[in-house]
Amino acid sequence: MGTQPRRRPPRRPGKARSDAERRRLAQASRSRPLSERTGRPVLWCDGGARGNPGPSAFGYVLEAVDGSLLREAGGALGVGTANVAEYRGLIAGLEAAAEFGLRQLEVRIDSQLVVAQLTGERQIKNPTLAAFAERARELGNKVGPVRWRWVSRDHNGRANALVARVLGLH
Repeated sequence: MGTQPRRRPPRRPGKARSDAERRRLAQASRSRPLSERTGRPVLWCDGGARGNPGPSAFGYVLEAVDGSLLREAGGALGVGTANVAEYRGLIAGLEAAAEFGLRQLEVRIDSQLVVAQLTGERQIKNPTLAAFAERARELGNKVGPVRWRWVSRDHNGRANALVARVLGLH
């Protein structure tokens, strides 16, 4: 009785085939200018923790189509993980977008995990994160078509600064 070699599941349409292809796609995403106007309002969001878990906070910046500030906010969350803080910042920003009655949105966040989970690229195994992801999707559907975009931490400065200020890092 020989063992059959394990077969890889077929690649989902539109997904990268290899690590090298994923790196090329990520690099292409990073090289696109972020100052470009997308024809959509933009939500910049971030979350972080000092230690993991540790004191955590969130921050978001909501911009109109022309780049003008609609709202920015940051807040302390108590002891938690960085991933939970990222989701809490995203949800707070999506709630603000819904309050403004926005009907489409581009979300820019520096958490590759959150973007991968919301786009279906990665499974969500943690039940807490799954609940946050479901809430984010509900709010995203309320706002309208949402474009999820990962940005590097360097490009997410204003939202990152809000988190750092709440955590006492600046």
